[in-house]
Formats: sequence, C-alpha cells, structure tokens
Amino acid sequence: MDETSEILLEAQAGSEIAFAAFVHRTQAEIWRLCGHLVGKAHADDATQETYLAAWRALASFRGDSSARTWLFVIARRTALRFARRQLSLTQLDRKASAPADPPDPERCAELGGLVDHLDEDRRLALILTQVFGLSYAETAEVCGCAVGTIRSRVARTREQLLASWSDSRRATGDMRQAGGAVGREETAGAEAE
Repeated sequence: MDETSEILLEAQAGSEIAFAAFVHRTQAEIWRLCGHLVGKAHADDATQETYLAAWRALASFRGDSSARTWLFVIARRTALRFARRQLSLTQLDRKASAPADPPDPERCAELGGLVDHLDEDRRLALILTQVFGLSYAETAEVCGCAVGTIRSRVARTREQLLASWSDSRRATGDMRQAGGAVGREETAGAEAE
C-alpha cells in the first residue's frame, strides 16, 4: 500500500492531522484536475468541495484502489456537479493550466485550445493518463468505464490532436513542429520540386 493510502487510513481511524497531511499531499493535483474540468477561475471552490466530499466519504475508503484514485473519482464527480451548478457544460471555460515557463507560449496556447475542444470523455482520459500519470486501470476507475475504453479514448485523442495540430500548422505555414508523416511528406515533396 502506498504512503498516501496509509495516511488516509490513519485519517479514517480518526486522525484529523492525518487528513490534513492527506490534503496537503494531494491538493496541487486535485486543484489542477478541477482546473481542467471547471476552469481555473472555479478550481479553488471545486477543490474545496472535493475535500469536503472526501471528508464525508472517508468511511467509504476500503483500500481496494489507491487513495489517490479514490480521491480522483470524488474530484471528478464533485467538479462535474459544481460545473452543472455554475454553468451548462457547453459554456464551461475549459482552459488547461499552462506550465509555469512554457517553451513557446503561442504554441502552448494553441495546443491548449485544441485540448479544450475535445469532448469531455476523451479530454478527461487524456489529462488523467498523460498529465497526472494515472494508469489506464486507475483512469478507468475514475471515469467509471472499462480499461479498453480508456485505451481507445487516449489513442483516438492522440490521433485527433496530431491531425488538428498538423492542420493548424499547415494553415499557418509552419510545419516545423506539426509532426507526423504528413508534415514530413509535404516538406520532402516541396524540396524535390
């Protein structure tokens, strides 16, 4: 059992100090997930509601999965409930947090815009596996679906993002970072002429 899960079991046994340590250990990730789901402007409130829900559900933690996965499930459900209360899902500001010092802010913003336009299920699968590093099994548990569904969503999302990125690069005439065979073939074809 991982250390975070052990801390949560101590909290479950009645230690408020252990719960505070659990919050401290997981808060940054939960805030980032909430930021992805409800927008940075509402991430603080959604994160706070997540920990209130976790406190209320503390007795339900059985240790079948890691405490981190258990909390991601609570955060996902809480953030979606929060979003429904604040705005309709089609009006959500889905801006993802940018790295503190992005190498090229313009390209990062462009990629963030592409991610923002993914459907909710694919975006969540991609963010949980690629940003937070959850396994496909953990992501499937958070999303409430089969592991194969997560594998499919991530693979299709990668393909969709690469195609969109290539189209975007082609439209602006910048194929240096578009990636994929399409960009290389077009460049090679132009050189042959």
